Amino acid sequence: MAEVDYYELLGVSRSASQDEIKRAYRTRARELHPDANGGDASSEERFKEVALAYEVLSDPERRQRYDQFGVAGNAGFDPFAGANLGDIFEAFFGGGGMFGGGGGRQRGPSGPPRGADMEVAIGLEFEEAVFGCARDVKVRVPVACAECNGSGARGGSSATTCPECDGAGQVRRVRQSILGQMVTAGQCGRCGGIGKVVLDPCPKCRGEGRVTEERTYTVDVPAGVAAGTTLRLNGRGAAGPRGGAAGDLYVHLQVGAHQRFVRDGYDLVDRLPVPMTTATLGAHVQYETLDGVEDLVLPSGTQHGQRFRLRGRGVPHVGGRGRGDLIVEVAVQMPERLDDEQEELLRRLAELRGEEVAPKEAGLFSKIRSAFR
Repeated sequence: MAEVDYYELLGVSRSASQDEIKRAYRTRARELHPDANGGDASSEERFKEVALAYEVLSDPERRQRYDQFGVAGNAGFDPFAGANLGDIFEAFFGGGGMFGGGGGRQRGPSGPPRGADMEVAIGLEFEEAVFGCARDVKVRVPVACAECNGSGARGGSSATTCPECDGAGQVRRVRQSILGQMVTAGQCGRCGGIGKVVLDPCPKCRGEGRVTEERTYTVDVPAGVAAGTTLRLNGRGAAGPRGGAAGDLYVHLQVGAHQRFVRDGYDLVDRLPVPMTTATLGAHVQYETLDGVEDLVLPSGTQHGQRFRLRGRGVPHVGGRGRGDLIVEVAVQMPERLDDEQEELLRRLAELRGEEVAPKEAGLFSKIRSAFR
């Protein structure tokens, strides 16, 4: 049987650089890996040959022997004995080593885990959201145990090194595969990745390092917040077990409606009822805003739906300067009932303006008026 050509297996020339050999190997390894070929036996054998070719050609000394003497120059060499498995793992998983970084170095203990984030909702009055306020919220939250200062150990004792992982926070497991022995690492089940265990637990928290209590926190609500806004209080969530950092508290804001004003972004909109005579002749209206009473000037001939803008009387910009505007929309109100004198005056006005109106006969006028209601 003809001798296998390692260069041909990888698809590179005999003058290929180490980078070219490495890139070619990664490509061929991905193509031939058994997991990518449904466990096909021929692909598995081909994969082993490619791995052997790469291990020989990636080592300058072995490559030189191969170039001079062929396969015989590396007789007795086991491609998986002491092989650089980092490159193999990188080819499949994209990492820099067996454990995801740093040439296969084992990670140290991760330490106590961070506590969970928590959520709470509070209701605000419309004005509170516009101008800002300080509100207290009460939550039941895990906090560091005062008796053991969060360590979880009874007074006078302390946590000891975990015998399962020897303080590493991880345990290594060896399994056989087509590549030979593969070593994986996972979080230690006994210490939860902390690297230490409590043999004499605190009686108050039972070794947890935290207890659940009701706490009151003050929430500073900035001016201009809208309904649905969420504020974050750093470190006010659940304390982590056995000294772990606390999570955050998320406060969801609910804002009540106002009886007059409707919010449109940073502007406020109000619909102002105005009598027909006021709209026709004009007036100075004492108009109440959220900041107090303003003198609103309605010019003569104001039309129904006409808008007037009060600058800077809207909602403050959150975290910035300035405020939106207050937009007043006029709703002209027509009289529903007129006495004889009022009707006569309007008829006289219509006559002077040359405008047609309904006859004075009560029956016909009543029908016409009903039609417009």
